[in-house]
Amino acid sequence: MGNLEQKLRDTQYPGRGILVGRSFDGKKAVIAYFIMGRSENSRNRIFVEDGDGIRTQAFDPRKMKDPSLIIYAPVRVLGNKTIVTNGDQTDTIYEGLDRQLTFEQSLRSRTFEPDGPNYTPRISAVVHIEDGNCNFALSILKSDHNDPASTLRYTFAYEHPVAAKGRFISTYVDNGEPLPSFAGEPFEADFDEDFTQNIDNFTNRIWAALNEDNKVSLFTRFISIADGTFESRIINRNI
Repeated sequence: MGNLEQKLRDTQYPGRGILVGRSFDGKKAVIAYFIMGRSENSRNRIFVEDGDGIRTQAFDPRKMKDPSLIIYAPVRVLGNKTIVTNGDQTDTIYEGLDRQLTFEQSLRSRTFEPDGPNYTPRISAVVHIEDGNCNFALSILKSDHNDPASTLRYTFAYEHPVAAKGRFISTYVDNGEPLPSFAGEPFEADFDEDFTQNIDNFTNRIWAALNEDNKVSLFTRFISIADGTFESRIINRNI
């Protein structure tokens, strides 16, 4: 895990990030989703539980200026599928999968966020647990070099992922004006035995690696590949 932790420490502003993988012992699917913020509006948020998933919520409703791109359900569960995204495309994927569309087909109606000049990418993941097996996929929808007329669509699918490895994708490469979108394949992370031994250690190590000034909230989940049961954690900077 050292390589991903170091990557996070070296990155001032990855924006929002999704990590999905398989534990060191191979028995669990592991998920992490974090949000960061540079503006007062973006930092004025917390994660709260919502059924089997979570949603974002204003920490101080009096300071909320524009909820359109920052209030959404990052995590929803549909049967044996767990959906994780950085926006309201969570609902789009949920509804698409419920109509028997694929993950990729469900996202065809969506593009990047309309927040020029950044045009923040929409990053998404779906984790499927069935019959003692685990598969997952990651997606990014982004503009072509901040051109609002051009959309790039990438889907990365991982069938029967190996133990002790994960894949990480974020909205941005780092800080900048405008913010540079994530580029290339999802980052391959190696999990050491200690990292995924329990969910609290997993959660605390990721939270500690995130930039102290910009981190806002973190959600983590371990899902048993044998029976689909799960446990989750939430850390909010605003408490």
